Amino acid sequence: MFKHRKLAVGAVAAVFGTAMLATAAIAEVTIKVQSATPTKADEMVMLKEFAADVTALTNGEVKFELLPAGAIVGVPEIIDAVDAGLVDGGFAWTHYWSGKHPAAMLFGSPVAGAGVGIDNIAFLSWFQFGGGKELYDRLWDEMGVNVKGFMLQPVGPEALGWFKEPIESMDDFRKYRFRTPPGIPGQTYKDIGIASVAMGGGDILPALEKGTIDAAEWCCPKPDSVFGFQKVLKHYYLQGLHQVVVNADLYINGDVYESLTDHQKKAIEVAANASLSRAISYRIIENGKALKDLTENHGVILHDTPADYFPAYMNAAKASLEANAAENEFFAEVWQSQKDFAAIAVPFWAGAQASNAGLGKAFADSVK
Repeated sequence: MFKHRKLAVGAVAAVFGTAMLATAAIAEVTIKVQSATPTKADEMVMLKEFAADVTALTNGEVKFELLPAGAIVGVPEIIDAVDAGLVDGGFAWTHYWSGKHPAAMLFGSPVAGAGVGIDNIAFLSWFQFGGGKELYDRLWDEMGVNVKGFMLQPVGPEALGWFKEPIESMDDFRKYRFRTPPGIPGQTYKDIGIASVAMGGGDILPALEKGTIDAAEWCCPKPDSVFGFQKVLKHYYLQGLHQVVVNADLYINGDVYESLTDHQKKAIEVAANASLSRAISYRIIENGKALKDLTENHGVILHDTPADYFPAYMNAAKASLEANAAENEFFAEVWQSQKDFAAIAVPFWAGAQASNAGLGKAFADSVK
């Protein structure tokens, strides 16, 4: 009996020792990520929460070092730096890489709601349950970059923007040099006669102060106020079509990602899914508080967008979508997927929202 007990104890010790060795073999990883935003931006606030979730889910095995825009490379070079391994990861908006592949726009900022009325919540439905994620995972090979992407922060709809004087029509709008996002959303402004100037978020306020531009859009009330546009411009328009949906994403170098364990990869996936929901929730309350502060304490005047903006921009957006679909097979496949999804989901979703939108607008008018 004693001999058998010794063997049993020895077996347990051997198993325990093997487990300890396996645990020790899982090295801690720090993923260095350069953002396209400054440290103070709301995007970085949410990115830090995502990073903390991953660290907690992996019991400290995976950590992130988050760097602000320009820390290692310029914003336009982020995706190439991640591809080359110059930095482990990047954080930006995927439509920034439309120059590498036009379909990047359909994931980062499908112009005018992909022309079919997809808003930020409907977009998540397409991404998670309508085949969008599978197409998104193919995007990086289509772009020719060694990257694993994770969608983290959906936003939308974004505000039309800020102006020195009220605009009553498209003719008034065309008088301004207007900061827009890069890629197809910005090009669509050029197509309708707007002097569109693309630049990074941190460059907008200095450009306004110097007179390089005299009107601008960035995002929504909270991020816009953090950047300080209210110091220079006082006329604000919420309704716009250029970025009904916008998504900020994490890009991890493919080799770095493949070096992670299955558990670590799953932790990043779970934290990314949580971030999708949290970002929408965060934006609603933070933008509400910021808009109230802007109008009550900073002299900002809220206006309705001129009616002739909507058909002008929508028609140009559809023409751009059709032209890109005719020229690029993968673009056409992704856009068709979004249209197929919209044919099923948008009639329900738009109809269901109509009554609540009317009620909400009536309440907003009473508050105003």
